[in-house]
Amino acid sequence: MKILDKYLLKTFLITFTTVFVILFFIFILQTVWLFIAELAGKDLDIALIIKFLMFSMPRIIPLVLPLSILLASIMTFGNLAENYEFAAMKSAGISLQRAMRSLTAFILLLSIVAFFFANNVIPYAEYKFINFRKNIAQVKPAMAIAEGQFSDVGDYNIKVNKKSGDNGNILTGITIHKKSNTGDGSKTVIKAKDGKLVSSEKSSILQLVLNDGNYYEDLIPKKYEDRLKLPFAKSSFKKYTLNIDLSQLNKVDVDDNNIANTNTMLTINELSYTLDSLHKNLKTEIVSYSENINLRTGITSNNTIPNISVQKKKQLPDDLLSLYTDKQKLEILKMANSNTVSTGYSIDATRVNLESKQKNINNHQLAFYDKFVIAYACFMMFFIGAPLGAIIRKGGLGLPIIFAVLIFISFHFINTFGKKIAQENGMSPFMGAWMSSFILTPLAILLTYRATNDIGLINMDVILSPFQKLFKKLFPSKK
Repeated sequence: MKILDKYLLKTFLITFTTVFVILFFIFILQTVWLFIAELAGKDLDIALIIKFLMFSMPRIIPLVLPLSILLASIMTFGNLAENYEFAAMKSAGISLQRAMRSLTAFILLLSIVAFFFANNVIPYAEYKFINFRKNIAQVKPAMAIAEGQFSDVGDYNIKVNKKSGDNGNILTGITIHKKSNTGDGSKTVIKAKDGKLVSSEKSSILQLVLNDGNYYEDLIPKKYEDRLKLPFAKSSFKKYTLNIDLSQLNKVDVDDNNIANTNTMLTINELSYTLDSLHKNLKTEIVSYSENINLRTGITSNNTIPNISVQKKKQLPDDLLSLYTDKQKLEILKMANSNTVSTGYSIDATRVNLESKQKNINNHQLAFYDKFVIAYACFMMFFIGAPLGAIIRKGGLGLPIIFAVLIFISFHFINTFGKKIAQENGMSPFMGAWMSSFILTPLAILLTYRATNDIGLINMDVILSPFQKLFKKLFPSKK
């Protein structure tokens, strides 16, 4: 039996490795295509591009690994069934469960590795990936400035005739237009013979040291008639340092996980700690706002109902406004309306704020459950693919790919759909994260049962039997 286990494990590993490498390469190309705008035309050397791709690779594993296991399982067991190797095993008294035993142990080990990978490696890589994109202008500051054209850098438009140096930080023929705060064009122009870019990865300030240049600034006289003369101030300098804030330049849109959303960068323990803090913060804010709104309306828990005698009650008219003049009535109604509108705005603003905080909590909970889902998905995909391959009895890259793609697209679509609903508070994050697994697990159980009992994928007799009975009733045979 050990020889059989080694044979099955070797066959599966060869197929799995081949499929994993091919799919991983395809998804890497997709990543390059998605971020081609950030990589192309920015004078990034090969080392930085490889570093960029290295940081983006771990996030691809949760997509590639379950699909690779599914496709490799279908292909491996499909080949065994197609070549009648399963028939030989069954004739020797070896069941499908016994044949799957060694592979099940391997998939279980792989699922545990996938969990630790998702919990430790992916958060670190996600942190490095986002920060690398965020600070790419500081890693290679000259990429923000192109030769022979004006480049928008922070509050300046910069044009250089030539860039040189190892990192392209030596500039020649520099023209700088400073943007006006009032939006009425450039009021300041700086021209320099040459200069140098100085930056640090720890700072978002890019220093541009200019040499041998002139500084021009338009002046706006107080008298309107003097403005037609277009006066300006001119000065020359031997050395001038310009500080450019790159914080706005470095902001990048990272789809549904922007830089402020750090849930994908946290481990299980960090997510648990963060969720505890977020829940406490949300509860405190709700209690604080409810107390505040009660104080504004004059409703407090300490208020006591005054003891008004029956005689005083009878003296009060049914319409309290009748006690006031028309002018006082108008002022009272205006004040009441203003308070109502103000309270309504406050409630709407607080509701939006609380919903945003709840969505943040939901995202962190989804990130928490995702680390377990990836491990379970590997195990589940094997128990879908292995029986399915034994049932369809087809190996190679034809029918198995069709089944694998259909199943995986269904899994990915349900998973994305569940997460989106959970993010919007339509269901609990637990159900949103595990929805695809809950739906496909019965399929894995059904396929394993049918493959174990040598039942085909679809029992046509069960489907056709009611129609055959109906046909016999409508058209009885004549003897």
